[in-house]
Formats: sequence, structure tokens, C-alpha cells
Amino acid sequence: MIITKTPFRISFVGGGSDLEAFYSTHPGAVLSTSIDKYMYISSHKFFEPDKIRTKYSETETVDRVEDLKHNLLRTILQRRQISGGIEISSIADVPAGTGMGSSSSFTVGVLHNLSAYQNQYVSKETLAKEACEIEIDILKEPIGKQDQYAAAYGGLNVIEFKPNGHVSVEPLHLSKEADADLQSHLMMFYIGNQRSASSILAEQKKNTSQEDKHKALVQMVSLVYDLRDALTSNNWDGMGEILHENWMLKQSLASGITNPMITELYDAARAAGATGGKLLGAGGGGFMLFYCTPDKQDKVRSALQKVRPFHFKFEREGSKLIHYGDQ
Repeated sequence: MIITKTPFRISFVGGGSDLEAFYSTHPGAVLSTSIDKYMYISSHKFFEPDKIRTKYSETETVDRVEDLKHNLLRTILQRRQISGGIEISSIADVPAGTGMGSSSSFTVGVLHNLSAYQNQYVSKETLAKEACEIEIDILKEPIGKQDQYAAAYGGLNVIEFKPNGHVSVEPLHLSKEADADLQSHLMMFYIGNQRSASSILAEQKKNTSQEDKHKALVQMVSLVYDLRDALTSNNWDGMGEILHENWMLKQSLASGITNPMITELYDAARAAGATGGKLLGAGGGGFMLFYCTPDKQDKVRSALQKVRPFHFKFEREGSKLIHYGDQ
């Protein structure tokens, strides 16, 4: 059996500038980190040598790859020319549709696992690039490129998207003490309402050519570098305000990013002491992140009693092979 472990991510600022509709006209950038919540992919030889079995939220057993209903698995197996005798299973720490890039963590994890299955070395760059090709170029998902690179590389990074399509990853190195202090100022809550990001992202992609939306994204990209400079100088007192400004700009990009419940929760957290925050992912539901000094966090938890606190830590490794046994 082969098992890979691929992290989810939280994006702080710049989300949306990783869509080609924007970065083809102006360089995009996001600042994000991977966290200690993972997508686990396992593969091993299936007892029936001429069949394929996949287990995710459904179980499929098929004679031909093209009969698989799961778009990502079907496309990856066809691309890797694996036609039978394999069973692939997935387990995740966090449900899909909650704003942590689960779809791309799945794609990166499957690609990493099957590279090991075929005894092929694969770099983080190759994993991320191939995941983008499959999700964006082949399956035409209306998504950006940040999730694939965050999942493959891991860590706290500025990820830049050039007009020619090139993506670069700049790791931010904090001391152990600074890293722990930063994490002690972050709070996350699960607010429910799992959703597909496709409709919001499709509208956002369409809106990007509008002057006011484009201008908002340019401002969000500039916030990436403001936050990078604050973090690398160990002076992140203003992080809450940067998150707040980014969240205000993001809400202008498309309808459905926020709703009355999200606004109510956000305002309650700010009134209780959080200086800023955001909804993770495209919008509509999932997880909310807040920046708050430790002395005010009890008040924020009390103000958000109706939603579930969610504990996490940063992780640094990216997608990783954690078991390679006999096939």
C-alpha cells in the first residue's frame, strides 16, 4: 500500500488574483499557509486485476477508467495510463466545500500517490503544475492556481502569478518563537454551509474585466506585500487591519461571497475584540478566520457561541509520502 498526506491551506490576503482573468493583465499574488489538516490518499493493487475501485464519498468499481464518475480520478488515471488492478481511497480531516482548497489537495495527493505507484520521482513544482493543468486546462474548473501550489509546497508563502502563467513560491521564514506568537493571534470557526465555489468563482472571473473589480484586486495584491513585510519584520500588530481591508475588498468582487449570517458573525467578532478577519475560500460558508490578541479571544468565542471553534497549527512540509509498502 502507498499512502500520501497532503495539507489543506488557509489564504490570508490576495485570493482571486490567482485567476487567469486577472493575472494575465496584472501580476497576482496571495499570502497563505498550509495547516495541519490533511487529505490522505491510499492506493494498492486491487484483487480483481482487470477492474478499478475508487472510494471517496461514494464507492465505484468499474471495468474501464472512462466509466468512473469522479472527474478528477478518471482524468488522472487516464493521464497516467493506469487501466486496471488498482484501488484508490481518500480520507480527509476537513469536508469539501469549506474554503480550504480541498479539491486541489485531493488532486495533488492523488498525483503524488500515483507517481510513487509508478516508481516516478515528482517535484513539488511538477505536482502543482500538473494539478493546475488537470483542474483548470482539462476539466475547465473556474478556479485559480493558489491551492495547488499551497498543497504541494506547504508552509507560509507568498505565491506570485505572472502574466505569462509562471508561478513562483517565496517561503516566509519566521523564528520558532515568532511563528508560535503569530499562531496565538489567529482564531478559526466553522460556520457550516458547505458549498461549491464554482458559481461564485465563475461570476468573479467574469467580473474581473470591470474597472472597479480589477482595481479592488490590484489593491488586494498590494496588501500581500504589506503583510509579507509586517510578518518578516516581526511586526504584525496591523495584521488584523490588513485582513479587514482585504475582506472588505473581496466582498465587492461577486455576489454570494457574503450573506447576512456571515456579516453578523464577522461584526460580532470585531465588536468583541478581533481587529480583522475573513471568510476562507470563495465565499458563502465554511470557515472564518480572525486576528485577535490572546487577551480578547475568550470574548470573541463567547460572541460566536453558535458556531464551532476549530483549532489548527501551521505545517511546513506540503504533500508527503508517508507509507510505501509492498504492492
